[in-house]
Amino acid sequence: MQTASVELEANQLLPLIPREILFGNPERTSPRLSPDGKYLAYIAPDEKNVLQVWLRTVGMEDDRTITADKKRGIRIFFWTYNADRLIYMQDSDGDENFHLFSVLIRHSQAEPGNEIVRDLTPFQSVKAQPVGLDPKFPDEVLVGMNLNNPQKFDVYRVNLNNGAVEFDTDNPGNIVSWTADANFQVRAAVASTSDGGSDLLFRETTDKEWETLRHWGPDEEGGPVSFSADGKTIYIEGNHDANAQRLLALDLSTREESVIAEDPQYDVGSVMIQPITRVIQAVSFYKDKQEWNVLDRSIAEDFEAIAKVRPGEFAISSRDLADKNWLVAYLTDNGPVYYYAYNRDTKTSTFLFSNQPKLEGLQLAPMQPVSYEAQDGLTIHGYLTTPVGIPAQHLPTVLLVHGGPWARDYWGYDSEAQWLANRGYAVLQVNFRGSTGYGKAFLNAGNREWAAKMHDDLIDAVNWLVEKGISDRSKIAIMGGSYGGYATLVGLTFTPDVFACGVDIVGPSNLITLLQTIPPYWEPLKASMYHRIGNMETEEEFLKSRSPLFFIDRIKKPLLIGQGANDPRVKQSESDQIVEAMQKAGLPVEYALYTDEGHGFARPENRLHFFAVAEEFLSKYLGGRFEPMTDIQGHSAVIK
Repeated sequence: MQTASVELEANQLLPLIPREILFGNPERTSPRLSPDGKYLAYIAPDEKNVLQVWLRTVGMEDDRTITADKKRGIRIFFWTYNADRLIYMQDSDGDENFHLFSVLIRHSQAEPGNEIVRDLTPFQSVKAQPVGLDPKFPDEVLVGMNLNNPQKFDVYRVNLNNGAVEFDTDNPGNIVSWTADANFQVRAAVASTSDGGSDLLFRETTDKEWETLRHWGPDEEGGPVSFSADGKTIYIEGNHDANAQRLLALDLSTREESVIAEDPQYDVGSVMIQPITRVIQAVSFYKDKQEWNVLDRSIAEDFEAIAKVRPGEFAISSRDLADKNWLVAYLTDNGPVYYYAYNRDTKTSTFLFSNQPKLEGLQLAPMQPVSYEAQDGLTIHGYLTTPVGIPAQHLPTVLLVHGGPWARDYWGYDSEAQWLANRGYAVLQVNFRGSTGYGKAFLNAGNREWAAKMHDDLIDAVNWLVEKGISDRSKIAIMGGSYGGYATLVGLTFTPDVFACGVDIVGPSNLITLLQTIPPYWEPLKASMYHRIGNMETEEEFLKSRSPLFFIDRIKKPLLIGQGANDPRVKQSESDQIVEAMQKAGLPVEYALYTDEGHGFARPENRLHFFAVAEEFLSKYLGGRFEPMTDIQGHSAVIK
């Protein structure tokens, strides 16, 4: 009877959504208005299915590609304040040594040989980080680069017209972020400190010495957001003297702070700043969903008008310098992202496009915010997604664990959650202790709790699912990327009877080797990592006790690992060493190594390949549905 019931429920599930729709490239995404409002740029695939930057003249249908990336695809771009130039970022096969490229759009149809695309940071094995752009300095960009020393990022001033690179500000070695004022001078910075905390640094002028305005201890966080237009105030975020990060105004003459926006439990989220006046206009707090707090009355009517256009959350993704035209993105849990052009004079919105039109006709699963109490009484929040068309009872389930771990899951469309729900699984995404956004007490509750209380929160999630009758205890998998991959390995070693199988994507297996092989530019963050994870130099046995590699003899259930060969954060060796140990011990492990990827899978061919492998793997051990693997041209997987 039980078998017949399961088959009947499977037949009631909606048709399989092709992986190509869920994990392929978007049709069009990330639209941005040029500063003069004349052009709309966006990302879309070219005829070879490689993501490029496209350009459209506003009011016309003259869409054309203006970049020619050969393989990896472009995912990050932004306009400069020179309306003829935009910048995109690209690394090499996932090594995260990003270069900044400028594109001259006015001559995009120019003759071959004319330099349309220029590498602004053409230095081998050097990582570039944008520091700032300014409307008053349209031909310059401030860029951080570890050109002189791989461990530290100095600031350079780059000329967009001729590519000249000029040294601007020296990093003494411990500065991790920079902030320029309204005159485009670097006058604030955050420096890591030996206690695992950080200092807010400030200088009156660029020829003066840095002074410390504030210290945050290892259990606190903060940093600058922006200078005011007159340079007399610096806006900062910080959770000193409070549980959650607040938005504060720090008066540079009196050194007094005043609160602009705060919430007792939730950290400040997005901060919307007028690019010319530098007025703080709105602040969001991300609770179960995003909530906006409008501070500037001049945009209150705009937010009211925008909120009525369609359901879901919205974000102002772009605006012209005249501040007459905005681009608004609407996000929901059961459909694509919808982009609109909004005119502030008429208070009217015009639909542009959605990022994945093929999702629009599908019945996708809603994502439900949930919470439960951990065994020590802490309230844990998360999101539950269950299959459409069948009761959420005794389902095979995937516990989908986020990376970071100092990050969080959000409400909204999630391709992995939709994929799993469509295949017949309940999906729970948990913001376990140590996740960000919920205040410092919650964040610090994760200190030194890798494979301990952070993992207990995941086990409590499993128990909650079973107690609620949602999940079949014998058919629960654990899956995730980065820290989520580590959590998967912990799940199969520290709690070997809980999960039916595990899927680890770029997860570390040994905390000692993880800390030994961090990228050189993470060196200033090492004290903070030691504080939150454990000290590699003095606590080797402690770190060993939290490392799945040393407990593989406990593994009883099958494991699938996906890894990028060029990952600078979690090296290939992290996956190699646990696979080798499991194979020697005759334990069930499958391993897919992608030779042209880094910390995750950027190329659609590789995403489609890995999720095809994962889908069949989960079906084998949980019993859900799967779409058979097809011949995926161009993937780089080596199956070991």
